[in-house]
Amino acid sequence: MQQVELMQRALSLSENGLGLTYPNPIVGAIIVGASGEVISEGFHQRFTSPHHAEVVAINSAKATLEGATIYVTLEPCSHTGTTPPCTSAIIDSGISRVVIANRDPHTVASGGIEILIDAGIDIEVGLLSKEVAFSNRSWLHKIATGRPRIIWKVALSQDGKILEGNGTPSWVSSEESRADVQILRAQSDAIVVGTGTALADNPHLNPRVESLVKNPDRIVVGLREIPRSFNLHDESATTHFIQERDLDKVISEISGYGYNQVLLECGPELGNALMSAGYIDELITYISPVNFEATGKVVFAGGGQLPELPGVEFKEIGKSAIGADIKSHYFLLRKGG
Repeated sequence: MQQVELMQRALSLSENGLGLTYPNPIVGAIIVGASGEVISEGFHQRFTSPHHAEVVAINSAKATLEGATIYVTLEPCSHTGTTPPCTSAIIDSGISRVVIANRDPHTVASGGIEILIDAGIDIEVGLLSKEVAFSNRSWLHKIATGRPRIIWKVALSQDGKILEGNGTPSWVSSEESRADVQILRAQSDAIVVGTGTALADNPHLNPRVESLVKNPDRIVVGLREIPRSFNLHDESATTHFIQERDLDKVISEISGYGYNQVLLECGPELGNALMSAGYIDELITYISPVNFEATGKVVFAGGGQLPELPGVEFKEIGKSAIGADIKSHYFLLRKGG
């Protein structure tokens, strides 16, 4: 395998940890022997093992690591936290070369590159840096801003509407789109709804994904009480009830839990308020081919398939057909932000 392929594999491995690493980043590692054969690989998943990706790969190696090269998506940590420094494990293993996609911007964990260089290990930095940063963008966003990256998922009709809930889920999108949302849920650290959605739909919010290691936390925002008989009070996941109208305080409390990525499955009132306040970073829409006309509720101001928000550009980063629906993924780019 070529270097780019090896780092692509490390990137792919790292994404197995989505939803399983906060407050840590997702990281993948692959080790290649001196003769070019893949010896082992690993990724970080804090809720099943404390070990970082590099140590997982080192510990699972069945061949000598003398003269080996490790490809890792993030600079190996240099500090003692829950586990000893990854730099020490690499130095002790006999690995002679480390290829790193991105430096670690965290002031506590950075400095690993210099330690490895001082130990006589050959270092290369920057391979697939852009691609890896995109994959790890939620953690990088948290380190830069102090709050998780927030994604609003919305399923709406061709004419920009949703159905009002009546105590059971009211679906706009296709079965295939709903299956896609389960993956997005599983990759998120927490899922947020407002009390309106909680009372109207009585959701569980737990991903229906095989071999799921951990359900994301659930967060309910609003002043209304949720009856104890409702699903959000069950023990399948941790649920935080934030009885607050001040959005700055809401985001501050959510940020205090250390999440990297938070998924909004709320209704128009809370979603539009958070977006207008500048707290939504990505928007994912699932557009159904049906029209609700007078029977539905408009989601976005202006009544279209995208919000009308002055000073915000919706940069499309992906579009695909899922069942009968069209899924579109946008970054929200704010002027001066």
